[in-house]
Amino acid sequence: MSPDNRFRVAFVLSLLLPVFADVQDCSEEFREEAAKKINITSCRKQSLGAEFAWNYNNGTRRLEILFGAKLHGGMGWLAWGLNPGKHAGMVGTQALIGIKLSNGTSSHDTYSITGSTKLGCKLLPSKIDLEVGDFSFSFPEADFAVIQATIVLPREYNDSSTNVVWQVGNFADGKQPFMHPKNIWHLSSKETINLISGSVRGDGAHKLQKLRKVHGILNIVGWGTFLPVGAIIARYFRKFPVEWSQWFRLHVSCQILGYLLGTSGWIIGLWLGNASKYYGYHTHRVLGIVIFTFTTLQMFALRLKPKRNDDYRVYWNMYHHFLGYSLLAIISVNIFHGISILNVDHTWKWAYIGLLCLLGSIAVVLEIYTWIKFWKRESPGIHKTQDQDQKDLHRGNKNDSGASTASHS
Repeated sequence: MSPDNRFRVAFVLSLLLPVFADVQDCSEEFREEAAKKINITSCRKQSLGAEFAWNYNNGTRRLEILFGAKLHGGMGWLAWGLNPGKHAGMVGTQALIGIKLSNGTSSHDTYSITGSTKLGCKLLPSKIDLEVGDFSFSFPEADFAVIQATIVLPREYNDSSTNVVWQVGNFADGKQPFMHPKNIWHLSSKETINLISGSVRGDGAHKLQKLRKVHGILNIVGWGTFLPVGAIIARYFRKFPVEWSQWFRLHVSCQILGYLLGTSGWIIGLWLGNASKYYGYHTHRVLGIVIFTFTTLQMFALRLKPKRNDDYRVYWNMYHHFLGYSLLAIISVNIFHGISILNVDHTWKWAYIGLLCLLGSIAVVLEIYTWIKFWKRESPGIHKTQDQDQKDLHRGNKNDSGASTASHS
């Protein structure tokens, strides 16, 4: 493998390794809070910004849990539960729900999630098939809520493969929690845990979450970074304002690498779309297909580009440039749309905004430099000065010639 290829592989792996790393340990603040209340044997971070600590005695089947998450705006509801079914899911979950209203009052109770709840019927307190004790709902911080409880696990619950479901909602009316947001994180907040070892066998949720992040990173780096860099190189370093002999090689390298990374992310996105049984994102999917299709068409330019002396080369250049710049705009829109779907922290959005600002600033500086250089070259005053210099040079040569002739005579 050549040094260039090794560098490219190392670069891509450096982007993806943090995503695959299974860093699920709780935050120090939550661990300290949990240690005050239970003897922790396992603690892990979960989606929706939630954290879950527990202590399980497989002899007595006694499970102590502490579950916490941030409530947006300091109000809303928090739910944690177990599902005795074969797969982790909302329907069938025996839930503990704490509610904090806008007036500062709070309540907590047990809820049995049935199929009618999924159809939109009111979710109200009800008995559950779990023996629950020491159930409380507290607020260590103003916008951070914690559910604590002790549960005796029935025999029909497999403690080495326990389906855990959790949720965070924004609004409630009395003891009735309203529907949570319907994004991918809220709809996949579930996993299957071995309560004894603390390992996660999962319902595929964590794998899907990692793949979504891989999909996003590959598209941002491929479509959103290398393709614009390749376009900047082609526009400003081909001949004017700066002529660089290696521009075409670097332009093609950026386009090919960007296309390969972006296509890999697009393929993962198609798979994720097919794996999502309960939700879909039509606009994001259609824009992704448009980007892949026309970027592939752009790549054909490596083989199908007309020769310089062909009559229709000028029209091909117009099409190639227009389609390229249009694709860059569509790519930016779809990346922002994808970041909003991921519903990750604002780091992703601001990182991409920073990248766009950097590339945009470089393009603006080079564009200004192009116009200044063009203006100087085309300025009438400069032409006049150049013509005067040529006349003076001609006159001087003539005088030198006359003087030489006279001297010779």
